[in-house]
Amino acid sequence: MAPELFPRSLPVFSHLAGLPAGHSWLAGLPDRVDRLRRRWGLVLGAPLRGGTSSWVAPARRPDGTEAVLKVTWPHPEASAEPDALRRWAGRAAVRLLDVAGDDNALLLERVRPATPLAAAEEIPPARRLELAAEVVAELWSVPVGGGVAVPGLAAVCAGWAEVTAARAGTPGADLDAGLVRRGVELLRELPSSADRAVLLHGDLNPGNLLAARRRPWLAIDPKPVLGDPAYELWPLVEQVDDPRDRPSVLASRFRLLADVLGLDPARVAAWALARTVEGALWSAAHGDPAGGRSAMAVAPVLARLAGV
Repeated sequence: MAPELFPRSLPVFSHLAGLPAGHSWLAGLPDRVDRLRRRWGLVLGAPLRGGTSSWVAPARRPDGTEAVLKVTWPHPEASAEPDALRRWAGRAAVRLLDVAGDDNALLLERVRPATPLAAAEEIPPARRLELAAEVVAELWSVPVGGGVAVPGLAAVCAGWAEVTAARAGTPGADLDAGLVRRGVELLRELPSSADRAVLLHGDLNPGNLLAARRRPWLAIDPKPVLGDPAYELWPLVEQVDDPRDRPSVLASRFRLLADVLGLDPARVAAWALARTVEGALWSAAHGDPAGGRSAMAVAPVLARLAGV
């Protein structure tokens, strides 16, 4: 019996169904997947849970090797994924096997056992951060050179700063105006003061690091940008467990990652503040002011650790 390929319980359906362009894309998804199946001669399994903007399923290729088919709703954050995966070429990241650009589809290496670092609770949080730092260091070590089709962090953050400033008056948000203002300033200032630019994963949270056989951990689902390495680390610190109400733990984790990766812990904290403000205002503007206030609760600590 063929697996059900398009259950409406997948996050991609609930996320995109309410968007006009998303609804249209979802309607064409079965035909697109069938076209890709025939193009690459795939036998598809039941889809993986995946993210909110892509349909992902395990596949078997004609030669019997395992793969993963990822079909992504077209959006700017996903546009550079193929180029970044090509440059990493399997170094600390999942391998790219093939691309179907017209269908925004990637054929990827199948990672086994694929346990997310977020779920590896038998490993102490500090050690999980050290393991993540090893992956980060390899990703950053890849030369970027000329012709890299990846957006610059300065341009991305300039856009975020404008939108975040405009959202500061969102009804019900009730966020500390001084911290919001400082977060917006940091979004504008930090990219230009970086002493180097590296190829960043862009969404390196513990759920996007999977246990693998050929390497201990591999990164998946990048949203690549080119810029300041200190930008990358806040999702790892914040999500490996929940240290937001433990200032001393936050401080020790910033120091740990900064020491391993050769960064300034105050700069890592400054980026954490900038990203926290942007995320809190995003939540408030999207109908979750309580979530925005909850996210901002850590902002005073981050400002103190950053010295701003």
